[in-house]
Amino acid sequence: MSADRPIVMAFTGASGAPYGVRLLQALVQAERRVSLIISSHGLRLLQTETSLTSVAGLREHVGGAAWDQWVTVYDDSDRGAGPASGSHRASAMVICPCSMGTLAAIAAGTSRSLVERAADVSLKERRPLILVTRETPLSAIHLENMLRLTHAGAVVMPASPGFYNKPTQIAELVDFVVARVLDHLGVENGLAPRWGEADGT
Repeated sequence: MSADRPIVMAFTGASGAPYGVRLLQALVQAERRVSLIISSHGLRLLQTETSLTSVAGLREHVGGAAWDQWVTVYDDSDRGAGPASGSHRASAMVICPCSMGTLAAIAAGTSRSLVERAADVSLKERRPLILVTRETPLSAIHLENMLRLTHAGAVVMPASPGFYNKPTQIAELVDFVVARVLDHLGVENGLAPRWGEADGT
């Protein structure tokens, strides 16, 4: 993946907003350009699960100056925006958190929103697409959609933190998942101990 090309990142309406916030923060700290899309349901979950009530609040949390340098925000209703086109130079896409409705739409290729169209573009252009799901339990429909997307080239990554590093804070559980996402995006990080390394086991 080319580090000079933006990573398209989306928040959708699945529980797990803290994962998305931490991932965005880590990408900005790594000085990676981000094309950010937040669905209306994603914004609602952000408000429900964090102290952040708006995109402006998210900007302040990440850091205004760094945000202005590394983050470009796109309206989810604008299916004519840059990420909707295969000619838009992106290195990868991650939807964190990814709702089952979004996952189903991507699996069906319906592209009803910019998030869904950008994911469709990632698949057709053979770019990495990571879907961080959290729903549980999973129905046969969910599993079939996940299998269909895996066959199409996406990585389905449930937000399932490990416990071998003996976490004592929620932030450590969040960092565990975010570190795995960053690994798949090719972004160096030290957010969580690795198995077999110091501080691991």
